Amino acid sequence: MARTRHIALGLAAAGILMGIGGWWWARHTPEPRLRDPAMIAASMQPAHAPFVARQRTVAPGCPMPTPLATPESPAQSPVPTDLAPFRHGDARLQPLAGFSVDARVLSSRTYTQDREAEFAPIDLALGWGRMRDDDVLAMLQVGQQNRWYFTRWDRAPPIPISQVRFESANIHMIPANRDIATALAAIQPGQRVRIDGWLVEVRAKDGWRWRSSTTRDDHGPGGCEVIQVCSVAVE
Repeated sequence: MARTRHIALGLAAAGILMGIGGWWWARHTPEPRLRDPAMIAASMQPAHAPFVARQRTVAPGCPMPTPLATPESPAQSPVPTDLAPFRHGDARLQPLAGFSVDARVLSSRTYTQDREAEFAPIDLALGWGRMRDDDVLAMLQVGQQNRWYFTRWDRAPPIPISQVRFESANIHMIPANRDIATALAAIQPGQRVRIDGWLVEVRAKDGWRWRSSTTRDDHGPGGCEVIQVCSVAVE
């Protein structure tokens, strides 16, 4: 009986000590906060200020696509049924989709010798999402050559390669008029720009064709956007 009584008292004392320890831990340990998954994802992404145009050039007679929904990614919209193909010399530019992008210029390159230069004398490598943030771009080298763009890094990419590809693109710019061409040529790497226009397929009179990509998750041959530029704005 005495042994049983001692064991019971020992267990009771242990219970009291555990209770005191639990009370102390509850008072000194912050309560975990449950957050909505969407809020967690948003907090992991840098906030980008609204675009404020310092200079804007718009081509008269070039219809604008559906306004940009979010600065975090390009907006693509359906082609109105009454939108006729654009004319460019003897060629026709068949609209495939409306296109608007708020992005940072990663690189710029002009072309004069290839067949595409007749339509798009300049390519802009653009980045959106994380691909316009200083901490990411400081660890990347971006360049262009032969209508392609490339990214390089020293040890490891600052963000996943899939994200680099999804949040950047080399875009072939077809200016709607001379003013748009002048505005595109004046753009410098590092600037934030807003481009509005139409993804197109170029159909030359001799049968030559040049078709834009209509998705952001492709790369390689045919993975670049070809855009009839109706408006250019620079922050």
